[in-house]
Amino acid sequence: MRAPALLPEVTVTATRVEEESFDLPVSIDRVNRREISEDKPQVNFSESLNRVPGVVVQNRQNYAQDLQVSSRGFGARAAFGVRGVRLIADSIPATMPDGQGQTSTFDLGSADRIEVLRGPFSTLYGNAAGGVIQVFTEDGPAEPTLSGSAYLGSYDTYKLGAKFGGTSGRLNYVANIARFQTDGYREHSWARRDHLNAKVKFDTGARGIVTLVANALDQPETQDPRGLTADQVAQDPRQAGTGAIAFNTRKSVAQNQLGLTYDLAFGSDDRIEARIYYGDRQVTQYLAIPLFAQIAPTSSGGVVDLDRGYGGAGLRWTRFATLLDAPLTASIGLDYDRMDEQRQGFINDFGVAGALKRDEDNVVSRTDPYAQLEWRASPRVNLLAGLRYSRVRFESTDYFIAPGNPDDSGSVTYTDTTAAAGVTYSLAQTTNVYANLGTGFETPTFAELAYRPGGASGLNFALRPAKSRQWEIGFKAELADAMRLNLALFRIDVTDEIVVDSASGGRTVFKNAAKTRRDGFELAWNGRFDNGFEAALAYTWLDARFDEPFTSGTPPTVVPAGNRIPGVPQQRFFGELVWRHAPAGFHIGAEVLYNGKVYVNDANSEFAAAYAIWNLRAGFEQRGGNWRLTQFLRVDNVGDRDYNGSVIVNEANRRYYEPAPGRNWLAGVTAALSF
Repeated sequence: MRAPALLPEVTVTATRVEEESFDLPVSIDRVNRREISEDKPQVNFSESLNRVPGVVVQNRQNYAQDLQVSSRGFGARAAFGVRGVRLIADSIPATMPDGQGQTSTFDLGSADRIEVLRGPFSTLYGNAAGGVIQVFTEDGPAEPTLSGSAYLGSYDTYKLGAKFGGTSGRLNYVANIARFQTDGYREHSWARRDHLNAKVKFDTGARGIVTLVANALDQPETQDPRGLTADQVAQDPRQAGTGAIAFNTRKSVAQNQLGLTYDLAFGSDDRIEARIYYGDRQVTQYLAIPLFAQIAPTSSGGVVDLDRGYGGAGLRWTRFATLLDAPLTASIGLDYDRMDEQRQGFINDFGVAGALKRDEDNVVSRTDPYAQLEWRASPRVNLLAGLRYSRVRFESTDYFIAPGNPDDSGSVTYTDTTAAAGVTYSLAQTTNVYANLGTGFETPTFAELAYRPGGASGLNFALRPAKSRQWEIGFKAELADAMRLNLALFRIDVTDEIVVDSASGGRTVFKNAAKTRRDGFELAWNGRFDNGFEAALAYTWLDARFDEPFTSGTPPTVVPAGNRIPGVPQQRFFGELVWRHAPAGFHIGAEVLYNGKVYVNDANSEFAAAYAIWNLRAGFEQRGGNWRLTQFLRVDNVGDRDYNGSVIVNEANRRYYEPAPGRNWLAGVTAALSF
């Protein structure tokens, strides 16, 4: 049986218009629907983004702190949430204007594809240096279709879901609702997540396409097992960290969001795209901080209570023209985003909220005009360039004024202009080489501004934004009809890199390091073979180091030049082999993941050891008339390997490690009916 040809990979993230990624001078990968859903629970990015080089998604086994996502080393320092990587869903930002985002709001059960952009052109999305991850919700099918799914697995894990979608005239719709629950691998790591995602698209013909997207997340009382020391991991990797049970560390999140986009093509040469969105996010988190430390006058307590309203709008005009008889696509646009946050802190009296310790209103806004053009100067040469001006303003009004805790109100504004340019040259019809370069800009987030050094009260407005210079060269080839190969070699120099100074008692203090340098190589290959075999490989080599010495920690110690940036593995490899027997509707696959040694602090005095794990999966599919039924079984970490899945960078009490599960299993069934 001859291997089927691979279809061209069309992406929009790099240029904001549909383009084949093969022709663009950027590192961009597309993860398709089957790769997201097949034999997977579709709960988080760590299931499907391992196949993308340059990106590391670490499942903390801690749903209170979300995933740890980094791109080319940016974002590895995040103690919770995602920073340094811009998150977008259906053109609506999932990253706040300060640069902090959460992946828990993404609904992979209704995702059509994920696009991952690395390198200089990611800076054209604003305040993010490392990359862009964009999720696109699927359209409803041609006929009304109802599907249901049920997954069961280790640690009393289950997921139930229902999806309905279809098309009626010019109206297309899809809605997905799911509940995920687990007792967790570790003690005190129970989580429940209820999620709704819906998209309605109306094609008005000559008047454009209107799309409404609604998303809701409810994640109550998610337990936080905290990090462990090396000794604790050796003793029992499944135990909860110090203070987790005594202080009942946990987090509750409720988020609701609406977004509206409008796409109008007028004439054959012009297109206008507009978006507007609004959402609210409420977070209550209980931390494990000794009572004597919470009572200190400048302490914010051990309970964080956030009430955030956020929203924004964007407008982009694209012109399709010619320059010197060669196609030219030019876009100009303006993005505005704003977040208003009421932040309070209370004493955590062993799991019960006590006296008020912090009360402030915070506002961050982002105003970004930009321009981008693509010119296919000749059949062999394609040029891409962009420019963006960013203005990010932080304001804080302090209402908690007490003896020893003065008025800490203040504001700061960060501005910068970033640019990127690249060229693709076609060596042959199936072989391209490319080069690009650009600058980047990354402000502190409100979470990184939250605490001053030495226990002082107020926001740390002394933090400066990090600025980067990046260059990259690459090679893309389509080998025969059924194989693709992408290679990239890059270097990134950063000044004023934002690093963790200390992390203790729920207070993570950040500072600016002098200079850092990242040298890297990425390889991605996938192919299909005769007789139903297919395979994929992704390899990353990244040498991320401090380029100049600086002081860090409490008490301050010198971090010498040449030390590796913590949280960043030097090597990472993913491989997959799948065999399909189409007549029987059967497939079986094996996956291997290797992650190199990861230093946990700037001093490089401790590290999480390298590991390699194997996963096995298999599934069946039956079809008949208007129904479809699928079943799967997967076993992760088949060899029952003990390893740390992620680390907490520079944790002052040396509780750096977050152990991953041993051998575990998941089984699932999905049924779909069209009518």
